[in-house]
Amino acid sequence: MAFNPRKLRLSSFVLVGIIFASAIISATSVDVGSIVTPEFFDGIKNQAAPDCPGKSFYTRDVFLNVLDQYPEFGQTGSDDDSKREIAAFFAHVTHETGSLCKIEEDNKEVYCNEPNYACIPGKSYYGRGPIQLTGNGNYKTAGDALQFDGLNSPEKVAQDPVLSFRTALWFWKTNVHSVGKQRFWGNNQGD
Repeated sequence: MAFNPRKLRLSSFVLVGIIFASAIISATSVDVGSIVTPEFFDGIKNQAAPDCPGKSFYTRDVFLNVLDQYPEFGQTGSDDDSKREIAAFFAHVTHETGSLCKIEEDNKEVYCNEPNYACIPGKSYYGRGPIQLTGNGNYKTAGDALQFDGLNSPEKVAQDPVLSFRTALWFWKTNVHSVGKQRFWGNNQGD
């Protein structure tokens, strides 16, 4: 059989196409809502006392609606990696809020610890929301990113469930997502 360069090019083209298609197919597209089911979300809330303020404040529907603004959340490598990120986020939220009970932390200190941002007299920058955003620096940068006045109105995070989840997902994306992807739920498996 004689060598045919046209067949070699066609075979190479087909092989590259198969490799490219398999890469696309293996890329994750996890439906976060299919993991954060009503049973999953309520299972966290039901661990808290019935009179907790967070039980009516934090809802799955608000979380999923806010999630549309953070399409990279839960889209981390393989499906298993994505599930690990979602689990890590909710483990953190569960810890910070006492199973979605607390909207504000108990310790109402001022937390004016970032000298680059002036603290507003009478305002406190203690933990609020699902991730318990804390400190004047975090309120300032979250406010700038999410278009609310975090220094003058930090209490809004505890008053508006949408803003509350937005600050949590913003903080996660800004401070945790890339580190977690590298070290915890990414593809480096124990490096």
